[in-house]
Amino acid sequence: MSMNTPTTLDATQVAHLRSWEGRSETLQDDISAAPLRGQSALLDRDDAHQTAGSEVPPLWHWLYFLPQARQSQIGPDGHPLRGGFLPPVPLPRRMWAGGRLQWQTDNPLRVGDAAQKRSRIASVKHKSGRTGDLLFVEVEHAFHNAQGLCLTETHDIVYRAAAVPGAPEVPPTAAETGAPWQREFVPDPVSLFRYSALTFNGHRIHYDRSYVTQEEGYPGLIVHGPLIATLLVDLVRRQVPEARVASFQFRAVRPTFDLHPFRLNGRPSADGKTIDLCACDHEGWLTMQAQATLA
Repeated sequence: MSMNTPTTLDATQVAHLRSWEGRSETLQDDISAAPLRGQSALLDRDDAHQTAGSEVPPLWHWLYFLPQARQSQIGPDGHPLRGGFLPPVPLPRRMWAGGRLQWQTDNPLRVGDAAQKRSRIASVKHKSGRTGDLLFVEVEHAFHNAQGLCLTETHDIVYRAAAVPGAPEVPPTAAETGAPWQREFVPDPVSLFRYSALTFNGHRIHYDRSYVTQEEGYPGLIVHGPLIATLLVDLVRRQVPEARVASFQFRAVRPTFDLHPFRLNGRPSADGKTIDLCACDHEGWLTMQAQATLA
């Protein structure tokens, strides 16, 4: 990273960034079938051909309301330049750290809907970590169609200082073994590129190996956190295809790279309504923790 890249934020900067709290925006989008077909292909699903009226599966709403910054407004990391709706955090590394979602199961988004997404910056919080400053931004989203509310989502974004050579790493956590539901996923540059294309995500850490290794200091391409979350919900859908997901929460624990396959795990509760989910890397370290609740 550039020698001018900050690792700390002073009180004036933090106050400025906190002034984004309460900001809101409203976006419109048409729910079309093509993104759903693309996601089915990426996940290697044998779904029925999506047409008008087809329901948008849980988490697949992430294929809509995509950021479409002009090319001249793209920053060096492939993301849109900072500012606008989200605060212009100068810390270089950003990650979708987790989220909580609740569906109105009697009113799903469907192909053909003219939909609306209302977003609000709920909080901006600053903390100091062992490797530099952290800034946490919590964003609330509400999705509507003509019939009313379809789902709500709270989205956690974390901004971090650049990696410092020799800095201590956070000790990993061992994932559970022997989960009754297990599935392996093999990430590669093609699958990561396809998901980036489906979500119009230009972040270079997912497809530009020289950038992610030389500029951000990671050992390989980073698997998208939302893709891992989608795969965890997909595990539920494969095991209980008739069920409806009413809520889902997830937390990214550790980066996953394209260098090895990773495993998806699920353990349903005794009544079958709650499923504890997690993803782990090839060494068995926990990379994402999640829980789904069925209607």
